[in-house]
Amino acid sequence: MNAKSQPIRVAPTPEGSSAGGDDAATVARRVLDLEAEGIGALARTLDRDPGPFSRAIAILEGVTGRVIVSGMGKSGHIARKIAATLASTGTPAQFVHPAEASHGDLGMITRADAVLALSSSGETTEMTDLLAFCRRFGIPVIGITGGANSSLAQASDVTLLLPPLKEACPLGLAPTTSTTAMLALGDAIAVALFERQGFSADDFHQFHPRGALGKRFLRVADVMHRGEQMPLTTTGTLMSGVLVEMTAKRLGCVGVVDAEGRLVGIVTDGDLRRHMAPDLLQQRVEAVMSASPKTIRPGALAAEALGVMNAGKSGGGITSLFVVEPGSGPSAPVGILHIHDLLRAGVS
Repeated sequence: MNAKSQPIRVAPTPEGSSAGGDDAATVARRVLDLEAEGIGALARTLDRDPGPFSRAIAILEGVTGRVIVSGMGKSGHIARKIAATLASTGTPAQFVHPAEASHGDLGMITRADAVLALSSSGETTEMTDLLAFCRRFGIPVIGITGGANSSLAQASDVTLLLPPLKEACPLGLAPTTSTTAMLALGDAIAVALFERQGFSADDFHQFHPRGALGKRFLRVADVMHRGEQMPLTTTGTLMSGVLVEMTAKRLGCVGVVDAEGRLVGIVTDGDLRRHMAPDLLQQRVEAVMSASPKTIRPGALAAEALGVMNAGKSGGGITSLFVVEPGSGPSAPVGILHIHDLLRAGVS
């Protein structure tokens, strides 16, 4: 190996310090403080002049198509996240790469859409064709930029102007504070539209059926057993028949309904143990059942059902809940929920 090909060796930096002298925690605090100051400055700008933000929300609220979010480089990464946040909170949105737009992706943008364009300088060359396309077809443009007199600001119907910001990068070059401010402003737009549209928890669950968020919004009706899966018997039935039903449905209990089909009791494994006697099979179900069993409504959150189960039987816990529509008295069961159903669904 000759001298030119010798590997470069860098002396290790002492643990807890950076090459510049400041320890890592000090650097991190400086970055976070600068970015927090940037968001605060942005908020104060909106306080002084809420007009542009309100006009932007009015445009986006009136869109019958999609909100097209676009940006280049680091602004592009922020634009992707804003598009995802909008879409998941009830505002149809998608990201369009400005450079790809010039090579056919302009076809993704229709006259029913609005464009949310991000550029810190406002002079992103790759954005030129997209903005010209919007001007040609009367597609509204909302620009987010730090350049008050920039090309993006001049091409926009509404400009959301970022205040003068100091980037957290020591060289003042890497987009840090500016992209954080853009991201926060995108969140503000999404939440403002969210509230204006009356987006509900049910709506949110439709867009987040999986993962931790989906589990938080899972409803009893989503996981309960229905119809023939429910273990049911009628008043007056002998316990010999009740045991056959309990064994067949394998949920550890049987609901007891009256002549009108209303739930009036439940027989569980615990009830069987408490009434164990030679004549158990010849007894009628009313002599063994627990009257007025705990129930839950089908629209309740699955997590709420788990709480009811854990608190049942004076805190000792129960394993099943019949599901009934809410009312002032006994109602016909529409389903049954077992604790194993909740565990399989990941509710804990």
